[in-house]
Amino acid sequence: MKRIFDPIHHFIELDDREIALLDTAPMQRLRRLRQLGLAYLAFPAAEHSRFGHALGALAMGERVIESLRRHDEGYFADEADYLAQRRLLRVSLLLHDIGHGPFSHACEAVLGVQHEERTKAILALPEIANAIERADVDIAAVVELITGDAATPYPVLRELVSGPNLDSDRMDYLLRDAYFTGVVNGRYDSDQLVGSLRILDRAGAPVLGVDSRGLVALESFLLARYMMFSTVYFHHTTRQYERTLQEALRAIWRDPRALDPVVTFLAWDDFRVLDAMRASTDRFGTAIRNRDSLYALVAEFNAEADSQTFQMCYAQMRARYGDAVWADSQEQLMHRLPLVLTDSKPTVLVRTRAGTVDAREASDLIRRITGKVLWRKLFLERKDGFEIEQARRQAAEITKAR
Repeated sequence: MKRIFDPIHHFIELDDREIALLDTAPMQRLRRLRQLGLAYLAFPAAEHSRFGHALGALAMGERVIESLRRHDEGYFADEADYLAQRRLLRVSLLLHDIGHGPFSHACEAVLGVQHEERTKAILALPEIANAIERADVDIAAVVELITGDAATPYPVLRELVSGPNLDSDRMDYLLRDAYFTGVVNGRYDSDQLVGSLRILDRAGAPVLGVDSRGLVALESFLLARYMMFSTVYFHHTTRQYERTLQEALRAIWRDPRALDPVVTFLAWDDFRVLDAMRASTDRFGTAIRNRDSLYALVAEFNAEADSQTFQMCYAQMRARYGDAVWADSQEQLMHRLPLVLTDSKPTVLVRTRAGTVDAREASDLIRRITGKVLWRKLFLERKDGFEIEQARRQAAEITKAR
């Protein structure tokens, strides 16, 4: 047994087989991938890695499965079944981010391959496949959990690894990202939420749900996610540098298909990208390296009622500044519907004294925030002859006129 200290979960314990998996080259590469990409340019302490998050997801999953065992003993056939599911969950969470590329989602936008697809190829590599086998875990079962395959015989574990709402991945990264960015509103009551998770029945199938005593913790979890998107993930500095980074990556990877071979892909990490930028005279790479701002935020429109104003402002700004105007429109489902996004499907089930109900029935807050939340921003490229303050005044006048 090895103990690793973590600022979020304190001591995380791993056995020898898990350590062997952790020591593989693809897993060690995660040390060289920042969890939050370029957010460190806005939040200087946000330098934490996907390696630390992988350990944190495992630790969170361990807390959850232990809690489920205490409260839902009948779900596990026997001690051997519990230990087998525990091993599968821990290994899957350790590996769940192994397919990410440099600077994560900015990389995916350039290369055109989702990290889940990369994960399948990486798990098939002999070094990883052999380590998984030595951990006494079925590699096909790991792939099913990470990719969210509905055919898995472990639906509760699938929710914990890649579920739409209560996955250990999200439970860890919210706490971790809030800690390293210093965003207090990104925290939630993890002890209460984990202690309130239950295995409930939905049409004869087991699903992960919440006891009514944990409803407030579920609400705080949802609000923490909203706060982190508003404050960190869609921060205007983060967003403008992600756009700059994508242009820099296109200059570095002129043929995105050249990185399709998994061995070639794994040779790239954040450090190598930054090294490539150092050797480049490309203005986008130089901007990332020196933290030069190529775009200025002109206006933000984050309410649903702002949609027409946003479009009008964008059209008038384009008419004046042409391609120098960049509209960044992001949206997220704060409380997701499982598998099929329709109102007829339940979100998270809550067990109350009156019976099991959808979280939207148990909480007015969850009902109101379920669905898309929008963040819209207008940026203007910094060019000679462009007065940023004048553009901001123009946007403000259009907004007032509406």
